[in-house]
Amino acid sequence: MADRKESTMSGIFDDVMGKLGELAGATGLSQQVHAYLARFLTPDTINTLLAQAEQAGLGDKVRSWIGDGHNLPITTDELRTLLDNQQVQAMIDKTGLPAATILPVLAHLLPEAVNAQTPQGSVPPGTA
Repeated sequence: MADRKESTMSGIFDDVMGKLGELAGATGLSQQVHAYLARFLTPDTINTLLAQAEQAGLGDKVRSWIGDGHNLPITTDELRTLLDNQQVQAMIDKTGLPAATILPVLAHLLPEAVNAQTPQGSVPPGTA
């Protein structure tokens, strides 16, 4: 019974994430977040993100986005653990949207965005 309930919850979560993705696309939120990520994800910020991920116990997930294999998903709660308050506030300031709106979309888009910025399967040299 627990497996069935867990499967149902997983299906509901997938449906909600799908609807959120559709809504984000329809409202332009996805485009706003993509534009922000394109500016935000420099080699230096990817290295910072990786360091923060290691500290948060999420290094395997972020490394999967950099590598050339499958991108592991990240939840909104994990993203909250990964990002510091200043990073979240910067996204709020750039988009004008609340964290509760941005973070689920970011959780959906961030793995692919990091992957796109690391096409060789590693972080390009930074300026540091």
